Formats: sequence, C-alpha cells, structure tokens
Amino acid sequence: MSDITRRDFVKTTSAVAAVAATTLPSWAIQEKREPVKIGLIGCGGRGTGAANQSLNANEDAVIWALGDAFQDRLTSSASTLKDEKGDRAVVPMERRFVGFNAFQQVIDSGVDMVILTTPPHFRPAHLAAAVKAKKHVFCEKPMAVDGTGVRSVMASAALAKENDTNLMSGFCWRYAPAMRATYDQILGGKIGDVRSIFATYYTTPLWTKPRKESWSDMEWQMRNWVHFDWLGGDHIVEQACHSVDKINWGMNNVTPVSATAVGGREMREGPESGNVYDHFGVVYEYEDGRRAHLHCRQMPFCYNDNNDYITGSNGTCVVNSWTGSPVISGGTDWEYSGEQPNMYQVEHNELHDAIRGNRKTINDGHFMAQSTMMAILGREAAYTGQKVAYNDVLNSTTLLGPTAYKFGELAVPPVPTPGETKLDR
Repeated sequence: MSDITRRDFVKTTSAVAAVAATTLPSWAIQEKREPVKIGLIGCGGRGTGAANQSLNANEDAVIWALGDAFQDRLTSSASTLKDEKGDRAVVPMERRFVGFNAFQQVIDSGVDMVILTTPPHFRPAHLAAAVKAKKHVFCEKPMAVDGTGVRSVMASAALAKENDTNLMSGFCWRYAPAMRATYDQILGGKIGDVRSIFATYYTTPLWTKPRKESWSDMEWQMRNWVHFDWLGGDHIVEQACHSVDKINWGMNNVTPVSATAVGGREMREGPESGNVYDHFGVVYEYEDGRRAHLHCRQMPFCYNDNNDYITGSNGTCVVNSWTGSPVISGGTDWEYSGEQPNMYQVEHNELHDAIRGNRKTINDGHFMAQSTMMAILGREAAYTGQKVAYNDVLNSTTLLGPTAYKFGELAVPPVPTPGETKLDR
C-alpha cells in the first residue's frame, strides 16, 4: 500500500464497514485532507497539459514526481508547470527521473496517482506497473499499438477493478457533456435502432523534428514517434482512435467481428515521416450484419472534417466533434443546448472526485481497451490487405518495436505492403 493508504488505514479502521456499504473504497475516507501526490510519466505537451488540468481539479493536489526519457522534455515541463501553478508544481531534483526506467522510479517515489502520457508503445508496461503498485491512473489514449499490448491492458484493467483503484482513459469525448447527452439519446432509442455509423477524421499531417547529429536511431524515432507504427500505432490508432471510440460508443460497445480496409502512403516524404500511412478507409462488420465505416487521413491542402453520421431506423444524428454541436433529425428532433465545459478538465475533475471519495471508483478499462483494439484491427486490415477477424488480431503474437530499450542503432521498420505484410510479424 502507498503511504497515504497506510495512514488512512490506521486512522479509519472503525469506519471500514461503513465505507464498504457505500461502495466507496476505504482509502477515500480521510480524517485530515492530505495532498494527492501526482506523478507525471511523459512530459511532452499533452502530459504537461494533463498535469495542469489535474492540479486545477483538486486544490489539495501537488506534482510530486516527473519522469521522461529525455532531460529537455522534463525540464521544459517542470518549468511550465511551476510558472502556472507555483509551489504546487515545484519538484525537487531527487524526484525528477530521466531514462527508460523513469516510469518505475516515479511510481516508486510515493505518488498516489500517475498520468501516463508517453508514446503509446510504452503504455501497456507503464499501466501494468502502476496498477500493480495500486496507484490511481489517468491513461492517455491509445492504450497500446498491437494485440499483445491490448491483452496486457485488459489484464491491468481487471486488476485495477480488483484493487478498487481508479483507471481513467484519455478518450475525452466520453467526458464531454454534449456528447454524453447525445449518446444517451441515441442509446435510449431516440433514432430507433442504430443501423450504421460513418465517421471521418480528415486532417493535416502532424509535426516532424529534423534529425540532429547527436541523436541515435532510437532517439530520432522517439522524437518523431507519431510517424513510426511501433511507437504510435499509425495515425488511425494514435489520432483517429477518437472516431473509432465514438463508433464503439454508438454501437453500445458491441465488439465487431471483423474488418476490411484500404490504406496507403501518397503524400508523406522525408525520413522523419517514418513508415506510417497517410490514409485509411475501414469497414467494421458486426455479427448481426451491421457495418460501421471510418475514413481518416493526414494530408496537406485537402478538405478537413471530423464528423460522425449515425443512421437509425427512425432518424439520424450528425455529431460534429470540432464544433461540439450534435443534432438529431427524424422522428423527434433534438439538439443539445446545455453547457459545454472543457472536456479535458471534466475528466480530471471527475477523477479527483473519485480519488477523494465523492463518487464511485472509475474504471474505463472495457471500452478503452476495445476502442484501441478496433483501431488496431482497422490498421491491420489495411496493412495486410485481408479481411481480418477481431479475435485474430487481439490474440496475435504481433509485437511492434524492440523488446529491449537503449539509445543506439535501430532500423526503421519498412512501410507495410498489402498482400505481403502478415498479421503475426
């Protein structure tokens, strides 16, 4: 148990029965409010933003430890957080950890919760270590880059539930009030039975970082992690997984049985563009014959769109994620008109409410693993050029990337070729 848990256990032994009766975990009752110690693992822009939002959510929270593979990223994050949050984000040098083992050092430093925002390749191992240590977790999407990693995430989610510790995903649309209200309407039958969903994520390419002479192969690829499939999973997994998650949500988290897909690489150039595709088109097939469709691309100078078009037996719904203004038509028209707070902040508000015992323990394990798996399924269908079964991808031995980590030589993976690339590779 963590220090905070041991202290609370001694102080509240007489209250354990009452806590169990309310379904709240025993660590949630505190005689004296003590700081929630946050460990940030992955100090890039998303991680720094998440840490800031976590501090906004709880005035008793502090940044306790920082960990990253690169010193410059850690130093930049530490400076930004200190400037924005003052003493609550001042982390002494002895709790700043750099290198591939930094995640474990953060977990072992006395933190109560961790924010996992490294490149997704590392997420399954980091999540497993955090859950094993009974830490509360904010786990950014996607949760893995291959079926091997998803199986690990599923095991971690089950252990978090057994431990009664919080596990929140970075699938932020699930925490947007407008989206919650919309999908409540859809799943409540407002448009009848959902027949099909078509989702788009058309956008521009992400950043690249030209190689410096001092960078090894490993460092260069990690600095450009969104462009290497072993690190980010390709953009269908790293970015368009949000659209995949909304497909999953609209289908009431029913697992598809298979997928077919097309994809390729037309406009990427230069070594920093790695080995990923720039477009995908996926058809997900369900056991009852329904189909869901996803189109995503990262191309410059093209039309951009991020919508979900949901067709039901009695109406339709258009979900415009960028404007946050979903509309239901047909049958009984409906349009969301409530407040639209920052969904990233809502996530951390609810997580800290759960940590403080003001709401039931959060565990997003089921849908976060399934949505990640669906994105990987679509990628594998495109990479292989085959109709691929969901369970075959989930249970495959494909393990992208190295199994040991050091800064040195690392060959760039080849660009996958449909008809030649195999599932287990």
